[in-house]
Amino acid sequence: MRRLAHPSRRKSSSNEAPAIVRVRLPNKRNREIFATAELMLGANHIRVRCFDGITRTGRIKGKIKKRVWIREGDILIVVPWDFQDEKADIIYRYTRPQVEWLQRNNYL
Repeated sequence: MRRLAHPSRRKSSSNEAPAIVRVRLPNKRNREIFATAELMLGANHIRVRCFDGITRTGRIKGKIKKRVWIREGDILIVVPWDFQDEKADIIYRYTRPQVEWLQRNNYL
């Protein structure tokens, strides 16, 4: 006799697209822009290529450092510093389904 898995433990079929409830977009008022993680520098710093064409040194804020792992190639939201334009704070990382949604809707 074959045992069925509990409904909450069943694997979802691979052809179902995960429903995305909300995707955060950069807020222009707060000078937020899209960026791509290029190189891990260590000590919570990453070289990021911003979508305005400038390569900056990004600093992972403590709020995300504890919760989210950032890897090279990830799409991020950064806020350039007011007094040093070659540096920025990293405030958000997109997941793969969110990046696909952004590409489908022509944000990237």
